[in-house]
Amino acid sequence: MQAHHFAKLIFAGLFCASSLFAAEGAWTPLFNGRDLDGWVQRGGRAKYRVENGEIVGETVPQTPNSFLCTARPYTNFILEVEFKPMTGLNSGIQVRSECFDEPKTVELGGKTYRIPAGRVHGYQIEIDPSDRAWTGGIYDEGRRGWLRDLKDNEPARKAFQAGVWNTLRIECRGDLIKTWLNGVPAAELRDGVTPAGFIALQVHGVGERREPLQVRWRNLRVQELP
Repeated sequence: MQAHHFAKLIFAGLFCASSLFAAEGAWTPLFNGRDLDGWVQRGGRAKYRVENGEIVGETVPQTPNSFLCTARPYTNFILEVEFKPMTGLNSGIQVRSECFDEPKTVELGGKTYRIPAGRVHGYQIEIDPSDRAWTGGIYDEGRRGWLRDLKDNEPARKAFQAGVWNTLRIECRGDLIKTWLNGVPAAELRDGVTPAGFIALQVHGVGERREPLQVRWRNLRVQELP
């Protein structure tokens, strides 16, 4: 009798776990490891290519911030990405971001923001290999600027490792955005301005600098949430 009851409990637990997994969806690769099918470049003219199963972003002079964007939008999801930037190159991962063919004016927090045609804007999860070390902070690209920096989060600032692969985990659920850097909680923000949009990989503009800098990404995967 006890064995039968124990078996029923195990079955119930497995059913609940499988139901939760089905509700939240399976992990899906964002990048096929071979080419940039499913991605669209917007903004500047930085070079994007595939090399050894990695996406490589490379700077070019005299061009603004460049973005390699998913062809489809995402709403609620968990995103995991491994990345490795060269020292001196700021970068970031856009989530719930947008880009319009026509100029747009928006009112946010009592301020007016004019967004030019073709300007990528939205939430950016910072990649910052400088001494400031704000990787994992949340920046509003093309609109309000910093929303959550890491100046008061010393453990997250110390989590970044220069010259090796690092991992960002980004959770967007309703009006909540949370980030982790190499497993360390980095930033948390409640903000409902943009509930959905594309995911993008940024190569920051470098002005007149002609010596190219690179940032690499690999193992990009997303789990869509209800």
